[in-house]
Formats: sequence, structure tokens, C-alpha cells
Amino acid sequence: MLAAILATACSAVSEHKTSVSVSSGATIRLAVIPKSVGLDYWEKVHKGAQCAAAQERGVNVVWNGVSDETDVAGQIDLLQNYIGQGVNGLVYAATDSTALTEISTTASNAGIKVLNIDSGTDPQPKNVPLLATDNVKGAKLAADALSKAIGPKGGKIAVIAFHAGSQTNDERVEGFTAGLKKHPKLKLVETQYSENDYNQALTVTQNVLTAHPDLVGIFAANEASDVGAVEAVRLAHRAGKVKIVGWDTSPDEVEGVRTGMVSALISQNPFRMGYDGVRAAVAQIRDHKRPTSQDTGVVVVTKKNLDDSKVRQFVSPVCGGR
Repeated sequence: MLAAILATACSAVSEHKTSVSVSSGATIRLAVIPKSVGLDYWEKVHKGAQCAAAQERGVNVVWNGVSDETDVAGQIDLLQNYIGQGVNGLVYAATDSTALTEISTTASNAGIKVLNIDSGTDPQPKNVPLLATDNVKGAKLAADALSKAIGPKGGKIAVIAFHAGSQTNDERVEGFTAGLKKHPKLKLVETQYSENDYNQALTVTQNVLTAHPDLVGIFAANEASDVGAVEAVRLAHRAGKVKIVGWDTSPDEVEGVRTGMVSALISQNPFRMGYDGVRAAVAQIRDHKRPTSQDTGVVVVTKKNLDDSKVRQFVSPVCGGR
């Protein structure tokens, strides 16, 4: 099905010869496309993109996305629509690393400047920079944080990941597994997938807790996985006995840290992805500067450092904040 959609996409571009060049003083049209809309994480990306657009002259940012990160075909269709409209730039997070490579190439061939934020493609075209978290590094920090929370005795742990095939998911699972080599007393017994859905995360975590009544820790690899896992642990009356390290910093996740249900969160910098993504696209279009890929950074959020000024800008970013 994806192959058919991509074939149609290429045909549509070959027939649509819209010019995407920008004359001096003309408005730059950017389509900023997240993996999905609705989650707190992507709203922070949106906030960063809006902040950058407000600080640049003559930049019109359109924000749009599918409702579910597993809707790869829907994202391809949406991106193709903006290619057909002849936008000047695409700043997007790939829902599937393999399926979206051809879209990036198609857009570039049409004269559209393309940047990936959060999630890139495989292969990543040389002319398409990626502004993203080093997910492998961040997941290794998650392994360290979970080991610290559990203590020297170690024990059985599980991973609640989100969407196999997503670059970010696969890198986090890879990084966490690699990080466990430093902590041989932690025994990974299961890896389950929430499909980025709270209810699914709740269900699979409940199943893991039932199968392993002696489980002592969970790494939840994104917002939906974390919130669902926390609720499953609470319903099982195992709060405090099962340590949780999550990923991202939605209000519900931060509340979990404050109450002690969550030992630590690995916080990305989605605001910076949106902000730097828009600014880099504008520089590429208007000033012909070739942006480079960059690591947008992570911090480990705990109850102890939650109110630190640097951490606050990751957790609750503001335009102009530092």
C-alpha cells in the first residue's frame, strides 16, 4: 500500500511544476508536520515553531499532522499535499524511517527545502539535515536512572516501547538495551509496545505485571507508554515496588515525578526542535545556508531538579527563555 502511495506521489510531483523559489521580500511558506497532533510533546514542538516564525520576518508556518503516529500512509498523503501546493519548505518528523525517505527525495527534487526534526529516515538524504535527540544516548541515561532507583539488588525489568519501525522507538530500545550492560543485575524479561496509545500501554503493562509478579522496574519509552504504565502499576497496588523511568515531560508525567510514582523522566527538547527547525529552514531558503544535523539535547528530570531553571525550559518552555 505504501509503495502504491509513493508511486502516486512521484507521479503527482512530475505533473505539478509549481515554482518554490522565493523572491526578495516575499513570504516564505513552511509546512511543519509532526508525527501526530494532540500529545503534549508535539505541542511543545509547535510552540517552538511559532516562536521562531514570530521572530523571523515574512514567514508563514502551517502546522498540520495526522492524529495517530502509526498512520504512516496518512502522513505520506499529507506531505504529498504540501509538495503539490509548492510550499518553500517542509519541516517534518518521519512516522516511519523507511517509508518516508522517498518523500524527502521527491520534495527536494521539486525544489523544496526539507529538514527532519525528531525523527529522520533510513537512509537520510545527504541534503536533509536532522535536528533531533540522541535517542541512544538518552536511553542509556534511562538505564542508569532505573538502576539507581531500583538499587544494588537489581531484579527483573520490562520495557514498554511504542512503535516498532519508528526511528526514535528503535533507537531508544537499542540504547536502553546497550545501557543495561553496565547494570548486569537488571534482567530484561519483556519488551512490549503501546502503539503510542494510553489504553494499549495500560493493558500490556498489566499483562507484564501479571506474568512477572516480582518485576521491580519499567522503562516507558514515550509519553503514552509512561502514563499507561504508571496507571497499571497504581491499579496493581505496586507503586514504589515497581520503579518507573519514563520519557518526555507531559503534565501527567511531571505529576508522576512530583508524587514519586515516577523515579525519573528523560526529557528531550521539543521546543528547540521546532524553533531551530524553522530558523534553519528559513536560513536555507532565504540565505542559501546549508544547515547541519544537530543533537538537540536531553536532561534527566527528577523530583530533586524539577524546579531548576534549565530543566524548566525543557519541561515548560517559553519563547525567549533560556
